[in-house]
Amino acid sequence: MVYLNRIYTKTGDGGETSLGDGTRVPKTHVRIVAYGGVDELNSVLGVARAHGVPDDLTLTISRIQNDLFDVGADLCIPESEKPPAWTPLRITTEQVARLEGWIDQWNDRLEPLNSFVLPGGSLAAAHLHLARTICRRVEIGVIALAAIEKVNPRVIEYLNRLSDLLFVIARIANDDGRADVKWIPGANR
Repeated sequence: MVYLNRIYTKTGDGGETSLGDGTRVPKTHVRIVAYGGVDELNSVLGVARAHGVPDDLTLTISRIQNDLFDVGADLCIPESEKPPAWTPLRITTEQVARLEGWIDQWNDRLEPLNSFVLPGGSLAAAHLHLARTICRRVEIGVIALAAIEKVNPRVIEYLNRLSDLLFVIARIANDDGRADVKWIPGANR
């Protein structure tokens, strides 16, 4: 359980912060940037919820937001050859599989696409599209981290599936795709 009795610590005033294992790193470290992006993604999902996602999406998004804290917890504790004194929280194959199930479940409601979809439509859908693009950027950041340090591969899988799910549920938030804004190739030539 997390216990926060003080919000400011003054330990980051010099441009460093602590990882979950106590290691001090610069705030610009690729690991900090990676899980900072996860926090940004989670916040945008909160904005999408505040802009009225359909009721049947609320629980799904709420569970995703909780999982994103798990992703951040996973990323903030580096994988190590020496096992820590406690078992770190790690993203699991079950969490990835749950996203795949949701993708299939929600996509079954939609008509197949005959064009790419422009981000937009309802406010909730527009924010879900924004969340999708942030998710892709965060995934790339985690891949960059994995190129220099060991990372739980389930984190990358989770983010990859999540961006796909966010595309599908953005369409759900656009009246099951009926209010999607379609790309018209060369329309402004």
